[in-house]
Amino acid sequence: MKQSGICPKCAGKDILMIPGWVEASGSGNNIPVGWTYLSAVKVNRYLCCGCGYSEEWIDKGDIPALVSKYKKEGQNAPHAKENKT
Repeated sequence: MKQSGICPKCAGKDILMIPGWVEASGSGNNIPVGWTYLSAVKVNRYLCCGCGYSEEWIDKGDIPALVSKYKKEGQNAPHAKENKT
């Protein structure tokens, strides 16, 4: 949706970009990566005005800060674990 400008659910083209933000209290649409709100990574939202579907995107330049904070070497996301039954 971010790149194509087209909603993957309804094929709508009326897409609204809602920029991420950080307030002094730490509130807003962001992910904390440090001790203060100044180091938070902003999360931008893309909203289809036709059906309400939304996606959240992080600027590519902010990804290294998230990796260093939240990913340990060899660690995968909890939902990515293979189910062996």
